[in-house]
Amino acid sequence: MKDKAENYFYLEEVAKQSGDKSGRRKRKRGGRAIFAMLGSTVAMVAVLYLTVTVCVWIDRKVQANAGVLVGGEDESIRGNEVVPSEDNAPGGGTDGANGSTPGENMGGANMPSSGGNDINGTDGSMAGNGENTGGEGASGPEGVVDAMNHSKIYSQEELDHQLGAAREQAMMDVLGSIKTGLSEGDTVLETIRPLFPEDIVVYSGGKYHFVPINRQLKQNQWVQENLEILESGELRYLQDGEVISYKGIDVSKYQGKIDWQQVAQDGVEFAFIRVGYRGYGNNGTLVEDDRFEENIQGAIAAGIKVGVYFYSQAITEEEALEEAELVLNKIAPYKIECPVVFDVEKVTGADGRMNNISVEERTRVTEVFCQRIEEAGYRPMIYYNTEMGALMLGIEALEGYEKWFAAYSDEFYYPYEYKVWQYSQTGKVSGIQGDVDMNISFAPLWEE
Repeated sequence: MKDKAENYFYLEEVAKQSGDKSGRRKRKRGGRAIFAMLGSTVAMVAVLYLTVTVCVWIDRKVQANAGVLVGGEDESIRGNEVVPSEDNAPGGGTDGANGSTPGENMGGANMPSSGGNDINGTDGSMAGNGENTGGEGASGPEGVVDAMNHSKIYSQEELDHQLGAAREQAMMDVLGSIKTGLSEGDTVLETIRPLFPEDIVVYSGGKYHFVPINRQLKQNQWVQENLEILESGELRYLQDGEVISYKGIDVSKYQGKIDWQQVAQDGVEFAFIRVGYRGYGNNGTLVEDDRFEENIQGAIAAGIKVGVYFYSQAITEEEALEEAELVLNKIAPYKIECPVVFDVEKVTGADGRMNNISVEERTRVTEVFCQRIEEAGYRPMIYYNTEMGALMLGIEALEGYEKWFAAYSDEFYYPYEYKVWQYSQTGKVSGIQGDVDMNISFAPLWEE
């Protein structure tokens, strides 16, 4: 929801904004830092890639060789111990890292054969790296010997070579992905986010933040393939081929005079209407929206389900209660079927009073507002964007409240659960002159 006078909606893609030369130099330095950081992660990616490949090879080998895997130690087979596969973790042996680890394909390169490394004979001796290593463990059931006869043993030098090849291939893959993304016009955020699937990547305060995803919280269950994009840019969500989402908008005085009958005919099913806002200056004056009464009456008369929102700049619990009481007083005469929303945002282009409080303080004022709305018999909801959700709110403490999430995109990036998605601030709807915020709800916001 974008209110021009309050200038409060925070755009996620700060890197796109035009600025002075100093700002551009900072972004360039930030970009170089990102690429340096990505390079440092390549080794980890390569190790993971190699490990998975080895484990797959071992699993296939174990099944093919009667379920028996012989581990290695240093650069040779352990000559006096045979380890059954069901008791042996992938990688074999007790040293895990330096064990004999046969492989067929590592990092896109074939593992070379190692001459003289066959396991020979049934007389209790095994040749490893050109050396015979006798021992009791070499003489076992005939099946064990047969299983070992066609195995290859690789030296640490050979494995290091393959690891280097895998690392190089991983680097090429990562750099190729970055190059492709940027060449196709993706932003830096859009390019690097897929490389960090366990983090929420956010650009804020002139730098990139990598916030670990909390898998204990309720996760977003929406499937990208089920999202339908119409020619108009409108989004719909399908399940089993049927549209299950609901079309909505949010409005304030900046949409001007609205013909709500035309809005309803355009398929809008719900609308969030602004009650008012708190000024972001030092005084923090409460202001009612000039068109609230007109909008809520017009929407209800047109058969559109309505909810309301209040743009907060509360910095104390007392101010949050003051905002809640104003909202409850204004909506008392009307049938409110959708949630009552606490709009918590970062002010850009100005020093917003709420920008300077702590995460704990911001979370607490949000809780206080929602608790008061709930006590009054309404359903509270919290509106926020990626930056706010990742860096500026204690989402764990607010999980019990429904969420309205803002991200101007057509992809489900944000990992946590939300019920309403504001996906555009430049939508077009009959009956409204100019742009309007577009939303979809993934379930009814009202009792059916």
